[in-house]
Amino acid sequence: MPDSYPPLSPVLTGLRCRCPRCGEGRLLGVLAVRDACERCGLDFHAHDAGDGPAVFVILLLGALVVPMALFAETRLEPPMWFHAVVWPPVILALAILMLRPLKGVLVALQYRHRGLGGDAA
Repeated sequence: MPDSYPPLSPVLTGLRCRCPRCGEGRLLGVLAVRDACERCGLDFHAHDAGDGPAVFVILLLGALVVPMALFAETRLEPPMWFHAVVWPPVILALAILMLRPLKGVLVALQYRHRGLGGDAA
Protein backbone atom coordinates (compact mmCIF):
# COMPACT_ATOMS: atom_id res chain seq x y z
CA MET A 1 0.00 0.00 0.00
CA PRO A 2 2.81 2.56 0.65
CA ASP A 3 3.79 2.16 -3.01
CA SER A 4 0.48 3.76 -4.04
CA TYR A 5 1.47 7.13 -2.53
CA PRO A 6 3.54 9.43 -4.71
CA PRO A 7 6.54 11.15 -3.10
CA LEU A 8 5.49 14.57 -1.82
CA SER A 9 7.59 17.59 -1.01
CA PRO A 10 8.32 17.55 2.73
CA VAL A 11 8.54 21.34 2.76
CA LEU A 12 5.17 21.92 1.09
CA THR A 13 3.32 19.28 3.10
CA GLY A 14 5.04 20.44 6.29
CA LEU A 15 4.18 24.11 5.76
CA ARG A 16 0.56 23.10 5.21
CA CYS A 17 0.74 20.83 8.32
CA ARG A 18 -0.48 17.87 6.29
CA CYS A 19 0.39 14.19 6.37
CA PRO A 20 3.82 13.61 4.78
CA ARG A 21 2.61 10.42 3.05
CA CYS A 22 -0.76 11.34 1.50
CA GLY A 23 -0.64 15.15 1.78
CA GLU A 24 -4.30 15.34 2.82
CA GLY A 25 -4.71 14.35 6.48
CA ARG A 26 -3.91 16.75 9.30
CA LEU A 27 -0.50 16.28 10.88
CA LEU A 28 -0.91 18.48 13.96
CA GLY A 29 -3.54 19.24 16.56
CA VAL A 30 -3.01 22.65 18.14
CA LEU A 31 0.75 22.13 18.51
CA ALA A 32 1.05 18.38 19.13
CA VAL A 33 1.57 15.72 16.48
CA ARG A 34 -1.59 13.66 16.03
CA ASP A 35 -1.67 9.90 16.67
CA ALA A 36 -2.35 8.97 13.03
CA CYS A 37 -3.47 10.39 9.71
CA GLU A 38 -7.24 10.32 9.35
CA ARG A 39 -6.93 9.78 5.57
CA CYS A 40 -4.20 7.18 4.98
CA GLY A 41 -3.75 5.84 8.51
CA LEU A 42 -0.01 6.60 8.80
CA ASP A 43 1.03 6.19 12.44
CA PHE A 44 2.72 9.39 13.64
CA HIS A 45 3.97 7.98 16.97
CA ALA A 46 7.49 7.43 15.61
CA HIS A 47 7.55 10.85 13.90
CA ASP A 48 8.21 13.71 16.28
CA ALA A 49 10.33 16.80 15.85
CA GLY A 50 11.14 17.12 19.55
CA ASP A 51 12.51 20.54 20.53
CA GLY A 52 13.90 21.36 17.08
CA PRO A 53 11.08 23.69 16.00
CA ALA A 54 11.22 25.61 19.29
CA VAL A 55 14.94 26.21 18.86
CA PHE A 56 14.45 27.56 15.33
CA VAL A 57 11.55 29.75 16.47
CA ILE A 58 13.60 31.19 19.35
CA LEU A 59 16.50 32.01 17.03
CA LEU A 60 14.28 33.51 14.33
CA LEU A 61 12.22 35.54 16.81
CA GLY A 62 15.37 36.88 18.40
CA ALA A 63 16.67 37.91 14.99
CA LEU A 64 13.35 39.64 14.19
CA VAL A 65 12.19 41.17 17.47
CA VAL A 66 15.47 42.46 18.93
CA PRO A 67 16.18 44.77 15.95
CA MET A 68 12.58 46.00 16.04
CA ALA A 69 12.81 46.74 19.76
CA LEU A 70 16.16 48.49 19.31
CA PHE A 71 14.76 50.53 16.44
CA ALA A 72 11.75 51.53 18.52
CA GLU A 73 13.98 52.46 21.44
CA THR A 74 16.42 54.57 19.42
CA ARG A 75 13.95 56.28 17.06
CA LEU A 76 10.81 56.64 19.15
CA GLU A 77 12.33 56.74 22.64
CA PRO A 78 9.16 55.30 24.23
CA PRO A 79 8.67 54.80 27.97
CA MET A 80 9.61 51.40 29.39
CA TRP A 81 5.96 50.36 29.77
CA PHE A 82 5.69 50.50 25.97
CA HIS A 83 8.18 47.64 25.65
CA ALA A 84 6.45 45.69 28.42
CA VAL A 85 3.07 46.04 26.70
CA VAL A 86 4.01 45.70 23.02
CA TRP A 87 6.68 43.00 22.75
CA PRO A 88 5.25 40.08 24.76
CA PRO A 89 2.08 39.81 22.61
CA VAL A 90 4.12 40.26 19.42
CA ILE A 91 6.53 37.51 20.48
CA LEU A 92 3.72 35.17 21.54
CA ALA A 93 1.75 35.64 18.32
CA LEU A 94 4.79 35.18 16.09
CA ALA A 95 5.92 32.13 18.06
CA ILE A 96 2.58 30.38 17.64
CA LEU A 97 2.36 31.32 13.95
CA MET A 98 5.89 30.06 13.28
CA LEU A 99 5.87 26.93 15.44
CA ARG A 100 3.19 24.96 13.61
CA PRO A 101 4.67 25.15 10.09
CA LEU A 102 8.22 24.58 11.33
CA LYS A 103 7.09 21.55 13.31
CA GLY A 104 5.26 20.24 10.24
CA VAL A 105 8.32 20.66 8.03
CA LEU A 106 10.64 18.93 10.49
CA VAL A 107 8.26 15.99 10.96
CA ALA A 108 7.82 15.66 7.19
CA LEU A 109 11.58 15.78 6.64
CA GLN A 110 12.03 13.14 9.31
CA TYR A 111 9.42 10.94 7.63
CA ARG A 112 11.10 11.35 4.25
CA HIS A 113 14.70 10.79 5.29
CA ARG A 114 14.56 8.43 8.25
CA GLY A 115 11.75 6.19 7.01
CA LEU A 116 10.58 5.23 10.49
CA GLY A 117 8.19 2.31 10.49
CA GLY A 118 9.01 1.36 6.89
CA ASP A 119 6.34 3.73 5.56
CA ALA A 120 8.61 6.39 4.07
CA ALA A 121 8.80 7.06 0.38
